Amino acid sequence: ILLAIAIVALAYLSYQSINKPLEYGKIKKQRYDRIIDQLKDIRKAQVAYKDVNGKYTGSFDTLISFIKTDSMPLVKSEGTLTDEQYEAGMTEKEAVKKGFIIRDTIMISALDTLFGKEYPIENLRFVPFTKGKHQFKMGAGVFVTGSQVKVQVFEAKVSNMIIFEDIYEEYSEEIKEDNGNRIRLNKYPGLMVGSLEEANNNAGNWE
Repeated sequence: ILLAIAIVALAYLSYQSINKPLEYGKIKKQRYDRIIDQLKDIRKAQVAYKDVNGKYTGSFDTLISFIKTDSMPLVKSEGTLTDEQYEAGMTEKEAVKKGFIIRDTIMISALDTLFGKEYPIENLRFVPFTKGKHQFKMGAGVFVTGSQVKVQVFEAKVSNMIIFEDIYEEYSEEIKEDNGNRIRLNKYPGLMVGSLEEANNNAGNWE
């Protein structure tokens, strides 16, 4: 009887040792996919903010207010070059001067342009799967390159400890191993877009 119990227990432990990492991998992919989409939206909003204001912002209040209430310039173009004009070597710039192409700049809602009217912009700051408990950490500043060039930068990030906070007790070993592997590679143990420590063209650490 004891041997049978030991065999069953060993089989269960063996199953768990294989199955738990697989389960964690599925949960991680689901959460990472959703959070990456939101970090991309934060990046899109930050780029639009910088286009209008000349710099990024470290405040979600400021960023969300901009998307909700501000406008962005949009250049409308009417007319195109004909085949004969192309063959004659006419450029679009020349066509605009001669009135063949008409361009006009109009101001349109930032929210409508970037995300659409129904986008829940107020939730941009909140980390998915945390039920509004946690916000992304966001900052902005100026990075000076080795050649003394000043570059406007921002970053938004969330650690794995926040992403998996609600399942930490169940998958603590997998989360610790995941974090340890990233730290050993000198990488952020979580998801991040942009950087305050380098000019990385607002890349995400998943890219």
